[in-house]
Amino acid sequence: MTRMQRAVHVVGVGMIPFTKPGASEPYTVMGARAAKLALDDAGVGYEHVQQAYVGYVYGDSTSGQAAIYGVGLSGIPVFNVNNNCSSGSSALFLARQAVESGMVECAIALGFDQMVPGALKGAYDDRPSPMQRFADVMNTHQGYQADVPRAAQFFGGAGRDYMGQYGIRRDTFGRISVKARQHAARNPLAVFRQTLTLDEVMASPSVFDPLTRYQCCPPTCGAAAAIVCSADFAKKHKLDMRVIIAAQAMTTDTPSTFETNDMRRVVGYDMTAAAAKQVYEAAGIGPDALDVVELHDCFTANELITYEALGLTPEGTAEKFILEGDNTYGGRVVTNPSGGLLSKGHPLGATGLAQCAELVWQLRGQADQRQVECARLALQHNLGLGGACVVTLYQAV
Repeated sequence: MTRMQRAVHVVGVGMIPFTKPGASEPYTVMGARAAKLALDDAGVGYEHVQQAYVGYVYGDSTSGQAAIYGVGLSGIPVFNVNNNCSSGSSALFLARQAVESGMVECAIALGFDQMVPGALKGAYDDRPSPMQRFADVMNTHQGYQADVPRAAQFFGGAGRDYMGQYGIRRDTFGRISVKARQHAARNPLAVFRQTLTLDEVMASPSVFDPLTRYQCCPPTCGAAAAIVCSADFAKKHKLDMRVIIAAQAMTTDTPSTFETNDMRRVVGYDMTAAAAKQVYEAAGIGPDALDVVELHDCFTANELITYEALGLTPEGTAEKFILEGDNTYGGRVVTNPSGGLLSKGHPLGATGLAQCAELVWQLRGQADQRQVECARLALQHNLGLGGACVVTLYQAV
């Protein structure tokens, strides 16, 4: 990956409050609301948007059009994107790429999902599952429990493998949930804003050792969006140019995912490390320069291993990083000030754009009680098993 060829500005973001399944509006309404919020935040009319990229997981073909049509019927290309939990950031990647290349001057990235209660599961049982290869590796490595959500077994297994190598305490994972709830208490858009003690987290029902219920993100409904444009377009329309995408990388699986007999690799550690390395090299910075990070904490175990994959702390030191408070306010880098997926919620297609919105607000100084002081560089990490990982660096200019 090379340094950005043409500056891409994030001039508008929008996010609606996330809710539990059954309490939300239809995805068409949620998506249109988020898109309108982003347009209003940018101060630009939908008639100026030249392309739309829409991420979702639980929806039929052309659900993106159904949501965008609630904003306007301008005849522009609408691309539907499904990359599991990284669908929203994949949509952003494509919108950024379209602007950077000069194909368009202004694009919208939108993400949403209207989820149902319960564990994630595939829609079809009459054809090969795209997760079968991953499941086969997991089954060989640690077995499979039919009565436990498969995602918890994937990420819980990654936590077990980390514990097996470094001997950390189980409640180290629980401390991540405590931190997430403390952050979410300051976020009016989060689903779970009640704080939890470490005892409460660890006493909640076991899902898959070392994970307890409060260490697993909930199924959620919601939507978020971002408007990206060129510098010329922003100047012409007198838009807010304070935030740019300084670098961005998207990676998929390599042989190490399936050949190293390590659940950390199965759930995307190497994809994350590769994407982060590309971003740091393209931007000419290291992880020590970061002020704030929104990373993919679908389970506490994934947040812990991602600290190391992103280079926020050296391999084998995540427990020390957590115990010393280097992952929160007053520490080295504030991670998931929004509350993250654990507490803000995880509507799969919306997550990447919700992370984007949080970081743009942070870099503008608009995050209210969550504001990270003097934030200038912000990193986003969004992961989808199956697999795709998008890492994005935002910079205040």
